[in-house]
Amino acid sequence: MSKKMDLEDNILFITGRLAENNLKKVIELIENKNFKYEVRNLGINVAALMTIDIIEKNIGDVEKFNKIIIPGKARGDIEKLSKKLKTLVIRGPDELKDLPVLFGAKPLKYDLSKYEAHIFAEITDAALLSIDDTIKIANDFRNRGADIIDIGCLPNEPFPHLEELIQELKRREFYVSVDSHNENELITGSKAGADYILSLKSTNIHLLDEIDSIPILIPDKPDDMNSLFKIIDTCIDKKRTFVADPILEPIHHGFTESIVRYYMLREKYPEIHIMMGTGNITELTHADTTGITMTLMGIISELQINHILTTEVSNHCATVINETDIARRIALSSKIENVTPKHIHNGLLTTHSDKSFSYSLDEIKKIAKDVKDSNYRIMLSDKGVSLFNKNKFLTEIDPYDFFNEIEVDGDIGHAFYLGVELARAQIAFQLKKEYEQDEELNWGCIVKKDEEDKLTFKEAGPTYKKKNDS
Repeated sequence: MSKKMDLEDNILFITGRLAENNLKKVIELIENKNFKYEVRNLGINVAALMTIDIIEKNIGDVEKFNKIIIPGKARGDIEKLSKKLKTLVIRGPDELKDLPVLFGAKPLKYDLSKYEAHIFAEITDAALLSIDDTIKIANDFRNRGADIIDIGCLPNEPFPHLEELIQELKRREFYVSVDSHNENELITGSKAGADYILSLKSTNIHLLDEIDSIPILIPDKPDDMNSLFKIIDTCIDKKRTFVADPILEPIHHGFTESIVRYYMLREKYPEIHIMMGTGNITELTHADTTGITMTLMGIISELQINHILTTEVSNHCATVINETDIARRIALSSKIENVTPKHIHNGLLTTHSDKSFSYSLDEIKKIAKDVKDSNYRIMLSDKGVSLFNKNKFLTEIDPYDFFNEIEVDGDIGHAFYLGVELARAQIAFQLKKEYEQDEELNWGCIVKKDEEDKLTFKEAGPTYKKKNDS
C-alpha cells in the first residue's frame, strides 16, 4: 500500500458478512485511532468475491466520507470507482492483519532487501557456447539473483574465445569467475579481467604469482584439511585476498563430515571468506531443491559463509538460483529478527502452502445459500471441491464426477473455464494448497507470476459476468 491514512480522516470500510467482525476487531486494535470510521457490510458473504461493479451498485451514500477502503482482493478499476463516487478509493491489504500498516503501524512483513552471502552461478558448458548465447544466460542468471557469473571450462575441450568472453562480460558490468582445472585457462581468465578463479590447491598455488584475480582455495582432497590450511596461511602471509572452500560432499559420500569441516574452518579462521558449493547436494539428490536450498542456507548463515556456488544442470535444479536468492534473504531476516525462518516469505513454499482451506464445508454451504444467480462458484474445504450456484450445490474430489451435473447450455467458453478452474481446484485440494477462483495457483519462486497490476484494472472472470440467456 502506497497511501497512508491521516488520523483525521472519515473512512468507510467495505467488507462482507464473514469478515465483518474480524475487520472491526482489527480496527479497534489500531493505536491512536483519532479518525472517524464506519464499517459497511454489503451483504456478500465473502469480501474477496466482490468486484468494483458490485461495490458501486451496493455501497449506498458515501457523501460524508473522504476515503473508502475496499477489500484487497476486490477486482476492478479503483480509479474509475473513485471518480464515480467522487471519493478516494483505496484497496486494502490482502490480509486483514496487515490493515494497521495503512495507519502508520510497523509493517508485519520482513525486510527482504538485504542479504549477506553472494551467489556464484556457473555456466557449466560455456566452452561449447557462443559468446552471444553465454551473454544471454548470464543476463538471465543475473536477473534471477546471481552476483557473479562463473564460466565453467570443460576438461580436454578447447576454449579459444575465453578471453573475449570475459572481456565482453566485464564490458557489460558482470562480476566474473573462471572455473577450470587447466592452469593456462586460469591464467588467461585472470589476465582477461576475471574477478575470481576456481580453484587453487597445493599443486597449483604457484599461480598466485601470475594472477591478480581472487583465488578460491580448496583442499587437495576433501578430507585433507591440512592441505587447505597450508595454502590459506600462504595467502595470509602474502597478504592476498582469497576465498576458502572445504568442498561440500554428496550424501553418503562424506556429506556430514564435510559439514563438520566447514564448522572447523570457521572456528580456525573466524575472519576469512568461505565459499560453499551446493551442487553436490542439489544436483545429486532427487528431491525438490527448495527445501534443500533453505536448509543449506541455514548452515551458510550460521557459519557466516560468504559465497555460494550454484549450478542448474539437472532438470530438477532449474530454479536453484531463484531459490538461493530468496533463501539468503530469509536467512538474514531470521538472523536479524531472531526468529525461526517461518512466516518470513512464502517463495520457497512451492508444493504446499502455509495455510490451505479457508472455510469448512458447512461455512461454504452457508455462503451458497446467498447466491442468487446461475454463475458457478468454486471453493475448497477439507471434504473436497465444492461447485455451486443458485440451483446446485455439489462437492466432489475428482472433477470428472461433476460432469453430468454441470449445466452450461452449450456455452463452450464457460465449459472450458470451468474445466480449468476445477482442475486447479483438484490440484490445490490434493496438495492442500490455497485456492481462489480466477487466480493461478501459487507455486512460489519456481513459476514466474503474472505481474498484472490489480490496483488499476483486471477484467472480471467468468464467475462475475452475467450469463447470456439468449
